[in-house]
Amino acid sequence: MVDGEPLDHPAGMLLMLNKPLDLVCSHDLREGPNIYGLLPERWRRRNPPVTSIGRLDKDTSGLILLTDQSALVHRLTSPKHKVPKVYRAEVDRDLPPSLVAVFAAGTLMLEGESAPCAPAALKILGPRAAELVLTEGRYHQVRRMFASQGCEVVNLHRTQFGHLGLGDLPAGQWRELPVDAFAQDTGVG
Repeated sequence: MVDGEPLDHPAGMLLMLNKPLDLVCSHDLREGPNIYGLLPERWRRRNPPVTSIGRLDKDTSGLILLTDQSALVHRLTSPKHKVPKVYRAEVDRDLPPSLVAVFAAGTLMLEGESAPCAPAALKILGPRAAELVLTEGRYHQVRRMFASQGCEVVNLHRTQFGHLGLGDLPAGQWRELPVDAFAQDTGVG
């Protein structure tokens, strides 16, 4: 107890948030409204602070994890751990079937990068809709991968991070998870 109140998450905190569009994943208020404003005030004052595990840009919605555990942030964002992230993308033109092989090859070079993208699994869901599984998280990677092949992403939503899926969690809402939710399996399941 502190000041007559029970301790709040003394072992640490892990949250799954369904990020709505138009919010940034930055603590810098100069960048605009952020995801942390969706959390209770007491969690925004935690020390160590609650931070996102990776980021989703302002124009991307979906699953983002938040924690106050820096070791977990490192483990889930480090490329060596190859934690899969699943995205649903809609693009501005029909997707050529050849994109499946291009993304899977592990040879796709993005503008301004010195190393190719890791192999990514692309499943075409419809003429202009696809699901993409990445194991790395470069700056605007999904949008840049599609753009390199002449397709502009018009809607992007992350549905899964590791073995965790959004399920029916509404946009703008969060769900508490056990801090050890990634203790074992980090694969897509």
